[in-house]
Amino acid sequence: MKYISLLGATGSIGQQTIDVVRNHPEQFSLVALSAGRNIDLVRTYINEFKPELVSVHTKEDCDTLKGEFGHEQMTFMYGEEGLVAVAIYEKASILVNAVIGSVGLGPTLQAIEAGKDIALANKETLVTAGHLVMNAVKQAGVQLLPVDSEHSAIFQALQGEQEKNIERLVITASGGSFRDRTREQLVGVTVEEALNHPNWSMGAKITIDSASMMNKGLEVIEAHWLFDLPYEQIDVLLHRESVIHSMVEFHDSSVMAQLGTPDMRVPIQYALTYPDRLPLVGRKRLNLADFSKLHFAEMDFDRYPCLRYAYDAGKMGGTMPTVLNAANEAAVAVFLAGQISFLDIEMLIEQAMNRHQVIAHPDLTTIREVDQETRQLIHTLLKKR
Repeated sequence: MKYISLLGATGSIGQQTIDVVRNHPEQFSLVALSAGRNIDLVRTYINEFKPELVSVHTKEDCDTLKGEFGHEQMTFMYGEEGLVAVAIYEKASILVNAVIGSVGLGPTLQAIEAGKDIALANKETLVTAGHLVMNAVKQAGVQLLPVDSEHSAIFQALQGEQEKNIERLVITASGGSFRDRTREQLVGVTVEEALNHPNWSMGAKITIDSASMMNKGLEVIEAHWLFDLPYEQIDVLLHRESVIHSMVEFHDSSVMAQLGTPDMRVPIQYALTYPDRLPLVGRKRLNLADFSKLHFAEMDFDRYPCLRYAYDAGKMGGTMPTVLNAANEAAVAVFLAGQISFLDIEMLIEQAMNRHQVIAHPDLTTIREVDQETRQLIHTLLKKR
């Protein structure tokens, strides 16, 4: 039995993690979870899984749940303290980090220090502090297992291989909601249009990132840290069907690709069972006969400037990836609120990066300070519009 702590239980990845746990009760036990404001879904999880520790966003929701489930043998917490408590919960052997945003960084570092293996779906943890996280993983001797479908694909393709033989990594991208539109056709697009992803079912923020291609940019930075390769050996390839989730090319010209249906339960389950595998219950399997063609195209940095910003930020290093991520999070939030246009996201990120003086080798305090300063800058720029 593997005991699991889950950060972000009511989000898209969190709910799919719950499905994996639900389908294999003989293999997994959910002992601690955190959630945001979807208290109805939290109630469902409490009744179904009886976790020993539950953390929610606000004190009010925490008090409500205490009143309803006070007779149960479980602890209720809230806020950042609750996130950390779930992350380091003593009984858990692995933490699934499925929260969105830089809020996932601190709990992840503390979980690593506590000796927990990490199944990581929180891009921002490695984007903003990859040097700190990978050093902590090395020192603690724990496993950091990728949950993103692209990084899981690379991880699977590298099993039994030697790093010295890698020529390059190829991360595939569906192209998102606007892959068939020119830049001129992006003027005036709506939030609803941006959220209409053609292949994947994801949360709002990551779906917008997919439309802007920032999602792939963040994944490039993640891949740099996960697989210890320079950015010059990490490419992004447009692949409409999302059948090939990523590839590894070796210096003998062999290419290893991981294929499958676009279902996040596959990489989630693999991270939880590695190095073993379990059957995936009740899901459609890939049938290549259903596809008459698979399409690929080179990425156009002029069409997708957010991808270029990510490569630039990654190569600059230091605090620049923190600025990239914080500016993007803040800009996407105001876009989802209907306060700016889709193309304004790119403009705000570029302005934030241009105004920043890179600090090399930042510690956690510096990263948090730069993160907050960048978010404040975005709101300041918006007030001046």
